[in-house]
Amino acid sequence: MTYLLVAAITFSIAIIALLWRGDPKRRRIAGLGDSGQDQIKRRLMFAALLAPGVLLAASGGSAAFLIWFGSCAVGGWLITVSAART
Repeated sequence: MTYLLVAAITFSIAIIALLWRGDPKRRRIAGLGDSGQDQIKRRLMFAALLAPGVLLAASGGSAAFLIWFGSCAVGGWLITVSAART
C-alpha cells in the first residue's frame, strides 16, 4: 500500500505542476501567451489528478486517501510558492 500511495502522490503532484504551468490567467498576466491547454485538456488533467484519490478511497485505505489529499494540498502550495519567488 505504501508504494501505491507514493506513486499516487507523485503522479498527482506532477499533474498539479502541469496545471499550474498552463494556467491561462497566470500566463496572461505574465504575458507568456497561449499554453496550448484548452478547457477540455485541462478538465481531463483534473480528472487524472483525482483518479489516484478515488482509487485509494475505493480500496478502503482511508488513511492513505487522507495522506494523499494532504500531500496534494501541500505540494500544490509548494509549487505555487516556489514559482512565485522566481
